[in-house]
Amino acid sequence: MLFSSTTFLFGFLPAVLLVYFLLPKIAGKYARTAQNAVLFVFSLVFYAWGEPIYILLMCLSIIAAYFTGIFADKSRLPENKKDSKVPFISMMAAVVWNVGLLLFFKYTDFFINTINSAAGTQIKPTGLALPIGISFYSFQTLSYVIDVYRGNVKCQKNILHLGTYVALFPQLIAGPIVRYIDVAEQLVHRQETIEKTAQGVKRFCVGLGKKVIIANAVGELFDTISNSPQSELSVAASWIGIIAYTFQIYFDFSGYSDMAIGLGKMFGFDFLENFNYPYISDSITEFWRRWHISLSSWFRDYVYIPLGGNRKGKARQCVNIMAVWFLTGFWHGANWNFMMWGVYFGCILLLEKNFLLKALKKTPKAVQHIYALLLIVIGWGIFAYEDTSALLQNLKNMFGFGGLPLWNDITAFRLSQNAVLFLLAAVCSTPVIKKAGDAIAKRKPELYETVCVPLECAFLFIISVAYLAGNSFNPFLYFRF
Repeated sequence: MLFSSTTFLFGFLPAVLLVYFLLPKIAGKYARTAQNAVLFVFSLVFYAWGEPIYILLMCLSIIAAYFTGIFADKSRLPENKKDSKVPFISMMAAVVWNVGLLLFFKYTDFFINTINSAAGTQIKPTGLALPIGISFYSFQTLSYVIDVYRGNVKCQKNILHLGTYVALFPQLIAGPIVRYIDVAEQLVHRQETIEKTAQGVKRFCVGLGKKVIIANAVGELFDTISNSPQSELSVAASWIGIIAYTFQIYFDFSGYSDMAIGLGKMFGFDFLENFNYPYISDSITEFWRRWHISLSSWFRDYVYIPLGGNRKGKARQCVNIMAVWFLTGFWHGANWNFMMWGVYFGCILLLEKNFLLKALKKTPKAVQHIYALLLIVIGWGIFAYEDTSALLQNLKNMFGFGGLPLWNDITAFRLSQNAVLFLLAAVCSTPVIKKAGDAIAKRKPELYETVCVPLECAFLFIISVAYLAGNSFNPFLYFRF
């Protein structure tokens, strides 16, 4: 079930909100536990909508996190047993379980196909479907147990609260990667207010508009160009296609993050931001501070720093950076293009860290921004194609080695048809609209809150629903990760 579906918008969401907010009047002093139970049950229903069998897998992950978390909690040990190896073994058990799940379900067929290609064997792939959201909830349960072991957070002794955290449907299938330490208090003590609900509705409508109005439209253009025969393409068309994908993946994923954050607010949760206008960056270093923030910070805290970070010399730091970026690419999917994408950005970040960033800062801002955008677009050109031959062909087309003309009539037609869409996407990729809204809110707060915000939400919601009703093209790119 997608957030941007009529089933969710007019069926699932109204039902869960109704039950969630009516229940406290019935449950009395057990209201919070009852509300968490509602969120947990509805989250399982949400997950089961796509693949019921894998509910068992998620429940096993919750049970594994519950028990390994309890035994990893060193503070529970008596003074004479502080040197016990049980907490460490429990933490490592959580690592083995979660990494093992990812390797088995996400990468087994990739390894089999790689062996078959390299050795000429005929090992039969498993053909297992990838459990939706497994990359996200595996990282969440893993970080929970590690944080308990480190003493950064207390273990959760109520399995319902822990299950609610893991299965919480707003962030289940696409993130942001919500760490337990950030919502531990909110699971028991959170406030649902009219103001917070209003903020959540606004954020959800903005995310829905990003996804449906912009991401779907530019995504359809990218699909059209990427599936066109070579005879219809040009060098310019190849760039237009990848620029369309660049906008699609941003508005698709950031739109989903906005919807998740908005839904969280409706239920009293405050999730951390996941995007901060990444396409206004002046370097790749800055870009990765603004893009998928929860993933970058997760790899920093649970991989880069434990490997030694920058504490063991320049050479070791470079190795650590490349290891993190190889794993970042690997996390995104079981295909060589994702690993190439991770290594691509890892190499650029190493160059920037060692000398390029200093030189870049001496150039005009416009040059810095063009440099960053060019490398970002090329990066998405690697990311977009899981088929290696299609990837290489598109890169050749982009750089004039595919035997294509620079321009043709079909390119001119497609650009003219989508010029307004590209302009809209470019403007919405910047904080221009937000700053305009903040300026109105500062000067006319009552007008902004009582007129502008409701009109904005109504407009975005109505237009989005109209698009959904009239167009069957509604993919979600991060579903596959």
